[in-house]
Amino acid sequence: MTAVVVSGLTKVFNQGRGDEVLALSEVDLTVGDGEFVSLIGPSGCGKSTLLRLIADLIEPTAGTVTVADRPAAQARREQEYGIAFQQAGLFEWRTVRRNVELPLELRGVSKAERRAKADRMLELVGLADFAGHYPGQLSGGMQQRVAIARALAVQPPLLLMDEPFGALDEMTRERLQSELLSICAKTGTSTVFVTHSISEAVFLSDRVVVMSARPGRITASIEVKLPSRDEAGRQAPVYFEKITEVRQALRA
Repeated sequence: MTAVVVSGLTKVFNQGRGDEVLALSEVDLTVGDGEFVSLIGPSGCGKSTLLRLIADLIEPTAGTVTVADRPAAQARREQEYGIAFQQAGLFEWRTVRRNVELPLELRGVSKAERRAKADRMLELVGLADFAGHYPGQLSGGMQQRVAIARALAVQPPLLLMDEPFGALDEMTRERLQSELLSICAKTGTSTVFVTHSISEAVFLSDRVVVMSARPGRITASIEVKLPSRDEAGRQAPVYFEKITEVRQALRA
């Protein structure tokens, strides 16, 4: 079974109007089971649009998307993925813990199990002491960490992540990168990850997919094999070589 298959995907916004925008053009992409794929490209190239199409949050103009061998719409209904966007999207009237519990609650998980899993996720993102707080009492970076914990709570087979670490300080960002990789390795989770950071894409990914300026097309697919995904891996010569390779692909 393949995690994601995108075939001939085209997206036009405001089709037939004077302000029509061709956002994506004939995109083909396959993400294997357990594979971590990052999407990188210039601002406005359609990275987030592609992620939303995979999530079935918007409909394609042409082409198809399957997730876990199911049409994207069916995968969404069956909650086959967890998702974390640039904006945390938390419910202000629910505590931090109850925000993390939400996807578990929707799946009918018992109250005790929901609380235990939510607390484990909050410990993971360094917010165990804020479980009883409300989102309005947290900084923007802290709210984003709650959103990441919520996306991971159900340990979904597919994670869709749109710059989830962008609002975090560098130390927290690197720690969560390592923790995310650890979780994905343990659970076999496949991940599609949007980022503007070349170094982040190289460190996290089995493959970095480079997109062109609008209309977004895939112009390069770069495999990354680091000796390890830790601080030693960040210092390895191949790490810097792959950063250069991605940078050159973006410039091309």
